[in-house]
Amino acid sequence: MTKKNIALVTGGYSGEAVISYKSAESILKNLDTELWNVYLVDIHPSGWFHPLANGEKIFIDKNDFSLTINHQKIKFDAVLVALHGTPGEDGKLQGYFDCLGIPYTSCDAATSALTFNKRYTVAVASFAGMYVAKSLHLFAGDGLQAEDVLAQLKLPVFVKPNNGGSSIGMSKVTEAHLLKAALDKAFKEDNQVLVEEFIKGREFTIGLYKSKGKVIALPITEIVSKNEFFDFQAKYEGASDEITPAVVDERIAQQVRDAATKAYHIFNCKGIVRIDFIYDDTRGLPCMLEINTVPGQSAASLVPQQVIAAGQTLQAFYSALLHECFT
Repeated sequence: MTKKNIALVTGGYSGEAVISYKSAESILKNLDTELWNVYLVDIHPSGWFHPLANGEKIFIDKNDFSLTINHQKIKFDAVLVALHGTPGEDGKLQGYFDCLGIPYTSCDAATSALTFNKRYTVAVASFAGMYVAKSLHLFAGDGLQAEDVLAQLKLPVFVKPNNGGSSIGMSKVTEAHLLKAALDKAFKEDNQVLVEEFIKGREFTIGLYKSKGKVIALPITEIVSKNEFFDFQAKYEGASDEITPAVVDERIAQQVRDAATKAYHIFNCKGIVRIDFIYDDTRGLPCMLEINTVPGQSAASLVPQQVIAAGQTLQAFYSALLHECFT
């Protein structure tokens, strides 16, 4: 069997690039080189390039997303997306690959763009009958002040950039006088901000992917943050306990799996996604927080933990993602 050429894209134009490089490093170690010829492609503000071992950079021809090495042109059969933030998680790269007819492992351009916007995600989920927290969508320059927010939402609230991930720019606000500073912090990261009422409960996250046309739910992880919430430090610097698989009543676990699978279908997801929930004990329902269409794959990330807990190897998992994008 002829091996297929795979571009593993990483980097990006946002603060999440540092996480993208960690994800790509981990994926590279776990790709089956008997099946795939893998080329790392760094999508960097200075240009798109394939780094060679000697430090040389071979730049991508953006006309057809190809490389030329030693006078030999290399075209890619598929793209494995490991780029968090823009342009790999917001649909921009996916639209480019669609124009070129190159398959990829992530959600399509429309789904990526929609789910990258946290407000639009919960609005669509709510319209489809899913339980989401009450929230307010703010735009830079719209004139709304902290007191206007407090007139519509009850404290405590979460304030976060509307587009983005890794909890960068996010705050939990428990006192009214702290809200303005939290809004300013979030607006430094994005020109749109989501303010969301706090739901008390256990925090769960679950990875789902499609293989051979079937949606597969991975084991659930419970997040127990040592900080006020699951922020950047908790995610990537060890300030949380991540229990995989979660020790939880099977009735609750099935509710989370069912809600996640419903969301996967509602949003027409493809490839691996990770969906975050708060289980509201008062209502006895999982409250959907957000959908991550390019979840982290580093050693500290949740999806690899869930894959291992499911009894799979990461090598088989990444091969399944690549095989599926050809169907």
